[in-house]
Amino acid sequence: MKKGEKIVVSGKRKRVVARAVIYKGKGKITVNRVPYELLPRLRRLMIEEPLKIAKNKLGKIEYDIEVNMKGGGQEAGIEAARLAIARALVSATKSRELRKAFLEYDRNLLVADTRRKETRKPGDSKARKKRQKSYR
Repeated sequence: MKKGEKIVVSGKRKRVVARAVIYKGKGKITVNRVPYELLPRLRRLMIEEPLKIAKNKLGKIEYDIEVNMKGGGQEAGIEAARLAIARALVSATKSRELRKAFLEYDRNLLVADTRRKETRKPGDSKARKKRQKSYR
């Protein structure tokens, strides 16, 4: 990756779309224009997972990453951001070793979770036509 070049990668989870822009820099990561260090602890740890794996495989991370999330909830947003960050690191470094490490650690770092909410059915207020019984 050349100086001044930017790569844009996206990650989805449920209704959230996270777009990560990665470029040469000093290792700053921002989520919705806020440094990721200011996020709640559990969410911060989830975002750090791909960064720690990349640091173990590549050494120092010399990229700045800006993640922008739209739609959905907070938890799904963090999962989408994590997916976008991992994809951005793989596309910027073009490292097969890093890609393999991500897949071995957690496949959801590179492959999106395609599950969605079941749609509401006509003539009923819920997604299922017949109510499921718990005593059978």
